[in-house]
Amino acid sequence: MSTAKSTPRERRLTRVERRLIASKNRLSSPWASGIALVIAMLWTVPTIGLLVTSFRGNRRQITSSGWWEALAPANWGSFSLVNYETALGAQNKLGDYFTNSLVVTLPSVLIPITLALLAAYAFAWTEFRGRNILFIAIFSLQVVPIQVTMIPLLTQYVNWGLEGTFWVLWLSHAMFGLPLAIFLLHNFMREIPRELIEAARVDGAGHVQVFLRVVMPLMTPAIASFAIFQFLWVWNDLLVALAFAGNTPEVAPLTARLSDMVGSRGSAWHLLSAGAFISMVVPVAVFLALQRFFVRGLLAGSVKG
Repeated sequence: MSTAKSTPRERRLTRVERRLIASKNRLSSPWASGIALVIAMLWTVPTIGLLVTSFRGNRRQITSSGWWEALAPANWGSFSLVNYETALGAQNKLGDYFTNSLVVTLPSVLIPITLALLAAYAFAWTEFRGRNILFIAIFSLQVVPIQVTMIPLLTQYVNWGLEGTFWVLWLSHAMFGLPLAIFLLHNFMREIPRELIEAARVDGAGHVQVFLRVVMPLMTPAIASFAIFQFLWVWNDLLVALAFAGNTPEVAPLTARLSDMVGSRGSAWHLLSAGAFISMVVPVAVFLALQRFFVRGLLAGSVKG
């Protein structure tokens, strides 16, 4: 009797459900697992080498033997924290630049997310003239190279008297991230069942109440997905940092200081490896904390039809 009930159910599977089942089967195959394992190893081995190098004492140790030889128990006595102490010390001040990176990155993530949520709701659930044309125009801004905006933006910042402040970095990163944010959040927001929105409006809810009480609780995966993208991009950014804050140590982020160390300390690989690992800690922690939302946000709108 259970078989008779399951057969009609299988015949009623929609095209979307069949695609989801096929995709799940492909991802669970041994070949997919093997490829994922190889990719993970290729990414992890250089990272381990960088970590080991950061704990080795000086350039002579690095050039005299490979990092894998340092893993032998007989060589463990050469490991120390002197590279990190030097990198964070008064001469290099990576700790101050680390703080600058946090001050730059957090608002640069929150500002575009806030604006993009409001814009995505307007494009998804309100009717106004020219909505589709405006959405296409915003989406097309993603293909504009960042480099062509540098001189006009820098000129405008100087006219406004904002040069040498965090505002130039916050505004620049927010503007560069807004088109992608609106696109991703709009796609996810359109997947919310229309019945929920209509039921809230029947109960007398306005746009503000629908946005805060119905839409926002369902947007967590998409918000986390874009937050990862934006956080990693801003934290690891060097172009915008050098263009707008490279000559201002008070606001320059960690990547700008590491770039200076590459130029002035090209032979001090042990300090560069320590600085690189200091820079990696926060992005890795953010990604691991939010990774369960990452795929759900990326796949928003990808299986419609």
